[in-house]
Amino acid sequence: QVQLVESGGGLVQGGGSLRLSCAASGSIFSIADMGWYRQAPGKQRELVARITSVGSTNYVDSVKGRFTISRDNAKNTVYLQMNSLKPEDTAVYYCSMTAYSGEYWRAYWGQGTQVTVSS
Repeated sequence: QVQLVESGGGLVQGGGSLRLSCAASGSIFSIADMGWYRQAPGKQRELVARITSVGSTNYVDSVKGRFTISRDNAKNTVYLQMNSLKPEDTAVYYCSMTAYSGEYWRAYWGQGTQVTVSS
């Protein structure tokens, strides 16, 4: 069993910064892609940023140049540095990892952390 625990959300003024962290624990043999998603009220969940096992990244257009995803493989942790935050970034942010637990590969999800950006 693999568990993901997120931290770092909160309330911030527009233009401010936050850093989200997501640590995986449990029976982990290997982790492939790691990513951050978000879901705003009344909207579908969307991919914000993703990083592969070799460090390749991609971002949704609306956060390019403001957000940076990174990973620490030794700690099974993924980060999302969010700068120049805007009110439209307000959402619940979820991390996701594709991990091998010794039996099969599957996607795991965190419980979500609220990010609120005031205008």
